[in-house]
Amino acid sequence: MTTANEYGSILAGASVLVVDDEPGMRNFLTKILEPRVKRIATAASPAEATDLLDDAHFDVVILDNVMPGQTGLAWIEEQRRKGFYADTILITAFADLETVIAALRAGVSDFLLKPFRTNQILNILARTLDSKHLRRDNTLLRHELHAGENLRMLGNSDALGAVHAMLNRLAPLDTPVLFTGASGTGKELAARQLHQLSPRADKPFVAVNCAAISSDHVVAELFGAVDANNTLKPGLLLLADGGTLLLDEVAQMPDALQAALLRVLEDMRIRPQGGEREIPLNLRFLFATNADLKQAVAEGRFRSDLYHRMNVVELEMPPLKERSEDIVELAVHFMEHFSATLGMRALELDAETLLKLRRYDWPGNIRELRNLIERSVILGAFPKEFSGNASVTGIRAVEDLELMVQRHILHILDLCDGNRAEAARRLGVSRKTIDRKLVAWADEVSA
Repeated sequence: MTTANEYGSILAGASVLVVDDEPGMRNFLTKILEPRVKRIATAASPAEATDLLDDAHFDVVILDNVMPGQTGLAWIEEQRRKGFYADTILITAFADLETVIAALRAGVSDFLLKPFRTNQILNILARTLDSKHLRRDNTLLRHELHAGENLRMLGNSDALGAVHAMLNRLAPLDTPVLFTGASGTGKELAARQLHQLSPRADKPFVAVNCAAISSDHVVAELFGAVDANNTLKPGLLLLADGGTLLLDEVAQMPDALQAALLRVLEDMRIRPQGGEREIPLNLRFLFATNADLKQAVAEGRFRSDLYHRMNVVELEMPPLKERSEDIVELAVHFMEHFSATLGMRALELDAETLLKLRRYDWPGNIRELRNLIERSVILGAFPKEFSGNASVTGIRAVEDLELMVQRHILHILDLCDGNRAEAARRLGVSRKTIDRKLVAWADEVSA
């Protein structure tokens, strides 16, 4: 006989609604499923089931077809007009051709013939959930591929360390977080790390660029839509249910989305386009912008009430020039990445090139560095302002202590506009130490 462990985590995270007018069947299914699923509820009638669906979301509904007052199939048709997101397993003692055809038209996922054994209901439920998750993952994968490549946060600078510390503090909570900072500073990467650190890590992470969705399609894209055949096409909010949703470029939200999102944040419920039912949500909302939202509120371009809903905790991402210690590590990573993905030869990162990368201001932040490395790999050479011909290359150029010290001191001098006394103060060394180092490096660099 199949044991509970053989069904793994597929059943463990599921919410199931059993609809059957027979108390014995409800009790039997509850006894089987309660130890194996996350949540189970039962209804003795279609009307009772409707009330339960209005209050909570279920992954699967196990439904008897023959019940007093209304058949299970008639009830499904009614629910689909309202907006029905659950998959359905139909219990029936009479699987005649007419019932099968009607069930397929109603969107039933699977059948269970009475009488049935414990392993049969567990197998069908696991199969239904697996199919449901596969459809969701395929949809989200297409969205992810469209959104582009995502990379993890790299670096050991103090500025990035402060970001990591805040992410660790926020991870166990469901508090909304507003990520701010200039374009290219890694706001989405930080949001992804927050999701991975959270109890929702095994659920979807969905990133939505608000500027990329037209106002004509925003409701269907985010909230879903019930089509002419009464079939609910779930939007990104439903597909992300249980996980984390990042709304990026929030300053460019159309007015209609601002109003709709405010209501979602207040009620944690959505109504798909063309649907009659508001569907409960279990989501953590994250937001990101490179704009000044306070200014947008002051100018009437962004709703004040929405801004305060979003801005419970603000986490500002530091620009790359404030975490310059991470530039070399990022450059090495991007070089390895693009050499592998493009199938092209990696360029040598010699000591002179690394020094030039470290001393550059990077107004475009990490994205500018990434683009530079990708373009250089494609063209087979660094642009003149970053090219070098130092004899020390590779891992030695990256890890040599004297070269690391050189890059750091010269970067601090750049920040101090060449003022050696100020640079010495910031570095916690004497002015003579700076002078001595610069003399030793005189043939290699100009300061």
